Amino acid sequence: MLVLLPPSETKHPGGAGAPLDLCSLSAPELTPVRARLVGALMDLAADPAAAREALGLSPAQAGELARNAALRTAPTLPALERYTGVLYDALDVRSMTRAQRARADRRLAVGSALFGLVRGTDAIPAYRLSAGTGLPDLPTLRTLWKPVLGPLLARSGELVVDLRSGSYQALAPAAGAVTVDVLSERPDGSRSVVSHFNKAHKGRVARLLATTTAEPADVVRLRALLRRAGLHVEHDGGNRLTLVVPAAEVVRRA
Repeated sequence: MLVLLPPSETKHPGGAGAPLDLCSLSAPELTPVRARLVGALMDLAADPAAAREALGLSPAQAGELARNAALRTAPTLPALERYTGVLYDALDVRSMTRAQRARADRRLAVGSALFGLVRGTDAIPAYRLSAGTGLPDLPTLRTLWKPVLGPLLARSGELVVDLRSGSYQALAPAAGAVTVDVLSERPDGSRSVVSHFNKAHKGRVARLLATTTAEPADVVRLRALLRRAGLHVEHDGGNRLTLVVPAAEVVRRA
């Protein structure tokens, strides 16, 4: 099973790992695009005004530019420890047992605008680049990533559960992947899309899938696994699952 996670704008700072070595990252076929984007971000950081405009940053976010300027020299962290925010708080890899963390490292991968896809143990620095960013003198990120990342995902040979946000799915869709929508259900039975707390619930799903000893081979078995864990999951056919969360739980547990 391969579970695709979105990245986060926020990153844990620092790290104890050696500086970025693109050749050591998983999926070496992505190295040429990774190298091109790393070089472009470092060059862009040398012009703070242009970098802030391209990356959508305010003058107060100068630290983000400093991170991009130091991509090849900054210390690294494993990818699952680099990203932070609501989804990663719910995933909470630091609380996992050794066996659970080993499964998480095998099963989880993060979609990244800069690196394409990174596995849990891939050592990466903090950086700033979003899926919708346009970089000067380069094609769109979708144009760069889709030809190399799309085939990589297509030949995974595993059940793929795609929890990425829409902008990261657009960089390279994972054909045949199971997706999960989150809906809030009110006491009267009416439902609405969960927006702000969507990441927290997907983070809990990701933790379950990362740590379970089960190996679901298709969407039906995946649905059964989630239901056994006490989640209200609906499947109307195809590869889309709907996680239904009581309205009171949306806020209380997020």
